[in-house]
Amino acid sequence: MVADVSHLMRRAFDERARSSGLSRPQWRVLTMLRRHEGINQGGLAELVEVEPITLCRMVDRLQEAGLVERRADPADRRAWRLHLTDKARALLEEMRPMAFSLFDDAMTGLDPAERSDLFRMLERIRTNLSRRAPQELISNG
Repeated sequence: MVADVSHLMRRAFDERARSSGLSRPQWRVLTMLRRHEGINQGGLAELVEVEPITLCRMVDRLQEAGLVERRADPADRRAWRLHLTDKARALLEEMRPMAFSLFDDAMTGLDPAERSDLFRMLERIRTNLSRRAPQELISNG
């Protein structure tokens, strides 16, 4: 059931986001980066659950589009810290109403208490299945 709902949400997001020029994987990278600004590429790859080389290519494209910038890590000259540009922040804000609308459509028929219960249960499941806490990823990358 969770896989079915996830698939339908992804498909609906893709349909709605088509005009933005941003793919769902790119949206995911940007929103995760907004939450963990300054993370290194390895840590972000783990958070979005892709191979580091895959994330590197995604970041290359996002950097070419002017949405992400790589900054040298002051503690490790071989590493890069990732940051959103103002253009990315504006795009995320522009797409935010679309994402909320999709969420509202998906939650039609659930009262506020049911929504809260659903989130609480999903957060517990995510925590149960997570390999490492996000703070570990940020500091250990």
